[in-house]
Amino acid sequence: MNHQTFEVLEFNRIKEMIASYALTGEGKKQVLNLFPSINKKQVQSWQDELSEAVAILKISSSVPVHGLEGMEQILKGVNKGVALKPEQLSKLLHFLDCSAKMRRFMKDKEFVAPNVASYIHSISELPNVAIEIQRCIRNGMIDDYASKELLKVRKQKTILEERLKEKVSQILKSSKYKAYLQEAVVSQRDGRFVIPIKKEYRNKIKGNVIDTSSSGSTIFLEPEELALGQEQLYWVLLEEEQEVEKILFYLTGLVESHEGEIRLAMETMIHYDFLFAKAKYIRVIDGLPVEINEDHHIQLINAKHPLLGANAVPLNIELGNGCHALVITGPNTGGKTVTIKTVGLFTLMVQSGLHLPVAEGSKMSIFHKVLVDIGDGQSIEQNLSTFSSRIVNIVEILKESNDRTLVLLDELGSGTDPSEGMGLATAILEQLYLKGCTLLTTTHYNEIKEFAYHHEGFINGSMEFDLDTLRPTYRLQIGKGGESQAFAIALKLGLHPKIIEKAHFITYKENKQYDNSVTDSRLQQELDKQIIINRHQNRIKKVKEVTNSHYFSMGDNVIVSPSKEIGIVYMGPDSVGNYIVQIKGEKHEINHKRLKLYISKQELYPEDYDFDIIFDSKDNRKKKKQMGKKYVEGLTIKHDE
Repeated sequence: MNHQTFEVLEFNRIKEMIASYALTGEGKKQVLNLFPSINKKQVQSWQDELSEAVAILKISSSVPVHGLEGMEQILKGVNKGVALKPEQLSKLLHFLDCSAKMRRFMKDKEFVAPNVASYIHSISELPNVAIEIQRCIRNGMIDDYASKELLKVRKQKTILEERLKEKVSQILKSSKYKAYLQEAVVSQRDGRFVIPIKKEYRNKIKGNVIDTSSSGSTIFLEPEELALGQEQLYWVLLEEEQEVEKILFYLTGLVESHEGEIRLAMETMIHYDFLFAKAKYIRVIDGLPVEINEDHHIQLINAKHPLLGANAVPLNIELGNGCHALVITGPNTGGKTVTIKTVGLFTLMVQSGLHLPVAEGSKMSIFHKVLVDIGDGQSIEQNLSTFSSRIVNIVEILKESNDRTLVLLDELGSGTDPSEGMGLATAILEQLYLKGCTLLTTTHYNEIKEFAYHHEGFINGSMEFDLDTLRPTYRLQIGKGGESQAFAIALKLGLHPKIIEKAHFITYKENKQYDNSVTDSRLQQELDKQIIINRHQNRIKKVKEVTNSHYFSMGDNVIVSPSKEIGIVYMGPDSVGNYIVQIKGEKHEINHKRLKLYISKQELYPEDYDFDIIFDSKDNRKKKKQMGKKYVEGLTIKHDE
């Protein structure tokens, strides 16, 4: 089970879809790291756990998995001799609160999910930590009442600040300094109170310059009268800072003493997020647990590929009990590849502990490896052809496979001479079977179908094809190889029976009569409809080729060569690429080669714009309006051709 297997079978897409239901970054990461297990007991345990999580979601779909953001970084910062910051402690408090909510949530879920609900006992309540953080921190800052010393220091700070403000106000109001001031406002620079004075009066007032404005015209001066008070305030601020640091170290020590419990609680919450993300996805795809075995027994009942949605055709397939190799034949785009990819994807999903979108009674086997050869796999770097690169892949599969391997091969032996490709495919299938692999392969070779029919342990299957509608039904039929649909389709489409009979003899070395009577009127209608569609598509293709795949729409402004006049597209193109273009109120037929887009209609007009305003006369528009209201005898509308 390697990266290539995950990509080809689209298991990574399944993980991405599950991750979208996770509420935390850590939960998403755990989902994306999901990996299949080969331990049957572990897989069964995962399945049972998921069943309980689904049962919980049926009771309440809102699971309180929150508060994990930033927790990993917080725990990395403890025991480093550095105090946690107030915002970090606030996040920790939020996490403890969310953990308490999860405990309350799980309390009444024990009767439907005894194991999943029991995980909550790994989350300690830690009331002392929560109470102390809540007492000491308010609004992301250390609260005044966190300690008696802090309260005392902050009261002193408030008194000193008020005194300094009062002194500054007196200075600003003083007639002595009024002429020197830039403006009468109280300012602070670097935590010190200052007054803004004009630079030319710097020497008129005694004091220290603390700062200067960006223009240089204003000097922020600390007057001499404030120096003593400022110095007292400075020391009080230092005391406050020391007391805050002391409280933060106290809280950090409290957290460090419970680091183990907090980390375990965090891991439990992440696991809950991971588990319920899986459960939410399983509910979306209507997944059910399946019976797990190690006997190579696969039985899928009404299985639907999870990436195909509700419109997927149910798949029914069984392997085991002596038949461990399935050869699937059928038309292109008939569902062969989807069938084998579904079995491979379901194997990865089950062994990752996921439920499957199947009916009850379905079974899956544990495999140690899932090896695939699906798609062309062309290697540009190694300059290998499609066939060569696939053979390189097959060689690796032959080396790695054993009786605990699921092998999926799509169109084995294709890309080379048919007779040699058939021979290679047959020999490879036989060797893989001898190695004990469980094997699913698709093929176009009738010889391989015959090989599977006569070889012990192999079984044929085919994708059903509806000859009435000439369309595949995407249903797998186990027990028989697909009939040759090419001859039947050719007969229905009108090829002479004698030609088909000759082709049949060349292919199968036997005579067979074909009847060309078509009695099914519904089929004939379907064929007529298909012919009309094909003709229409051919016409569109021809027009695209003529117009060099460049279309203009009604309302597009175009430049007409060689006159460089601006025109507006009215209609077109016809079969040779001509458009009707209105230039200065007159309509002209102009070939697309003489037109160049100037401004598209989307840039000029709203979506529901009535283009009759541009292309029809005022008189005609008036008549249309009248006709829209009632019948007017003798009223006609004349259009320009």
